Amino acid sequence: MAAQTLAQLQTVYLDPHTDTLVILDQTQLPLRTVYLSLTKQNDIRQAIYRLQVRGAPAIGVAAAIGIYLAAKDIQADTYDAFCQQFRAAKDHLASARPTAVNLQWALERMERVVQLHAACPPSSIIPALKQEALRIQQEDTDVCRAIGEHGLSLLHDGDGILTHCNAGQLATTRYGTALAPIHLGHERGYHFHVYADETRPLLQGARLTAYELQANGIPVTLLCDNMASQVMKNGWVQAILVGCDRVAANGDCCNKIGTSGVAILARHYGIPFYVCAPTSTIDFSLSHGGQIPIEQRPPEEVTTLWYQHSMAPQGIDVYNPAFDVTEHDLVSAIVTEYGIVRPPYTQSLARLAANHLQRA
Repeated sequence: MAAQTLAQLQTVYLDPHTDTLVILDQTQLPLRTVYLSLTKQNDIRQAIYRLQVRGAPAIGVAAAIGIYLAAKDIQADTYDAFCQQFRAAKDHLASARPTAVNLQWALERMERVVQLHAACPPSSIIPALKQEALRIQQEDTDVCRAIGEHGLSLLHDGDGILTHCNAGQLATTRYGTALAPIHLGHERGYHFHVYADETRPLLQGARLTAYELQANGIPVTLLCDNMASQVMKNGWVQAILVGCDRVAANGDCCNKIGTSGVAILARHYGIPFYVCAPTSTIDFSLSHGGQIPIEQRPPEEVTTLWYQHSMAPQGIDVYNPAFDVTEHDLVSAIVTEYGIVRPPYTQSLARLAANHLQRA
């Protein structure tokens, strides 16, 4: 895919002509560019579970569009009957992945639309749901752009930047979260060099981050995950940018497995560790990261997924958590669409909520 094409890419959106959810199938990258047009609830849930659409913001957008499309298929004469079927569809989609809070956040936001139309016939709720899904889609683009602007203020021309997993435009509607400052800086003539962890076992860094940055003309070096320490020791990294799937009220950050190890290394080498997180990922119902549910993935992702033959003994026990939690005291700053939040996070995140999140 040409760089100019990728730079304009929307990876998840509601097609205005066909009224279908369109996603770029990320399981096919980087070898093939395949788009899926989905309308059925089971297909959309499977796309989320199988990581055909992935990244907390993109999952939220897909969920919002998915529940709108599910609502279109509801056959109900009364509001109560509509609500019953809507909640069943919501619960079904929500079960696809437990850790990324954007999935539940988007579905609850869509359910509030239904609740606000309690006095209306079911047929009038569908257009309101469509408009809310489109708002969530557009807001994601705007939020990512704002995160990019704030994050860029933390960087300097010529910086080496290490990242883990993929938090770029492939994980959002546009720009990305952790990669948004890099994309914006590149547009403005900054000369960054990115070091991308491969991110075992699903290789989001190798398949997606390296692909995305290379296609957009940004210098990138791919690393095995266990090489990050040496690259930091060499003095090649001046900042670390990662995304986030859920932030607890105390600033503990849950992101792709391996992130906490990167944060520990960053502390050892004195490198700032920045988490780029839309406020939709902040879960004030959780006081600390130990309360975040961690998704366990199939063992085959570790033993056989990328190999012609199994690379492990038959029947071996496999531990395959999809995420880990980076404690707040390892996080230099959290970059949100409203600005940069610094420790102590219990206070700064509470102020952020008071100033900007009353609408949530």
